[in-house]
Amino acid sequence: MIREYLATAMRLATYEILADDCTYYGEIPGFAGVYSNAPHLEECRSLLEEVLEEWLLLRLSRRLPVPVIGVP
Repeated sequence: MIREYLATAMRLATYEILADDCTYYGEIPGFAGVYSNAPHLEECRSLLEEVLEEWLLLRLSRRLPVPVIGVP
């Protein structure tokens, strides 16, 4: 269930190349504080997924709400 949630959230991710240093910035809209920055897109994606997983586990452990996603 958690893996499905992470995969669905990662499909919502957006990425851009930052003009000032030409690195990749990634974030997931609706997930405050979940973002990453790296020199290469694949590294940015990997870091973003790691941040998302840690963010989700922390919120669940503290019984905080998480965004509802993937609901038809």
